[in-house]
Amino acid sequence: MDATDAVTNERLRAGMAWIPAGSFLMGSEDFYPEEAPVRRVEVEGFWIDERPVTVAEFRRFVKATGYVTVAERPLDPADFPGADPKALVPGSLVFRPTRGPVDLRDFRQWWAYVPAARWNRPAGPGRRRPRAIP
Repeated sequence: MDATDAVTNERLRAGMAWIPAGSFLMGSEDFYPEEAPVRRVEVEGFWIDERPVTVAEFRRFVKATGYVTVAERPLDPADFPGADPKALVPGSLVFRPTRGPVDLRDFRQWWAYVPAARWNRPAGPGRRRPRAIP
């Protein structure tokens, strides 16, 4: 790495914190079959912003780098054994406000998987973001 690269890297990392490599238990035996088995996963160290990133900042990042989020990438059925391959479409969980109290043991009462929902279409294609219910 030359001096110019070092200065560029230093500028890019300003306002960021280093998270060291480590491991954690990923998965669940209690919900969906594709979440099993619980297994230890090693994660490489990474840089993370110290404050929330705005949509405008993320849009600039995507434009500059061509980055494609997990919610936009095709899913590999081999990564989800036992899942219906027709259900393996890119998308994201979307928060759905409720009109009253819900059973907190069942997150599906306020979260729904929406195909094609992603950072620049957070509620999914052709949908408006839900408004909070006062």
